[in-house]
Amino acid sequence: MQIHDVTNAYPERRHRWRVGRGTGSGSGKTSGRGTKGVFARGRARMPAWFEGGTMPLVRRTPKRGFTNGPFKKHYTIVNLTTLAKHFNDGDVVDTETLLKRRIVSKAGDGVKILGGGALDKKLAVKAHAFSESAAKRIVEAGGTVEAAG
Repeated sequence: MQIHDVTNAYPERRHRWRVGRGTGSGSGKTSGRGTKGVFARGRARMPAWFEGGTMPLVRRTPKRGFTNGPFKKHYTIVNLTTLAKHFNDGDVVDTETLLKRRIVSKAGDGVKILGGGALDKKLAVKAHAFSESAAKRIVEAGGTVEAAG
């Protein structure tokens, strides 16, 4: 062995193997793709969940329960901590005020007030829904709770 025979054992970049350049190269003719079938074709690929024609697992398993998706309410959630931080004593809190002050970005199907955190201010809160703890804490602080819509 001479110095010009030494090669880098760990090349920084391996060159892409050229396929389809004659049978002598070892990767000619079918270019390592086998013969025929979907994997031998151009860009065709089977979806990851395809089971070779067998009835898929998702369709074999029984359906259970139901979903009420189209009619489900998607409330925007606001905690009491947020109200305590952004409002003063005696303020009226409603959907419009929350949107104006950018506390919520969209109202969705309405606003739901949750009882996270403490509230020590007297607020008049109008929202579409309240958790039990939130309503209780607002009233304890001297405020009022009103269900809107």
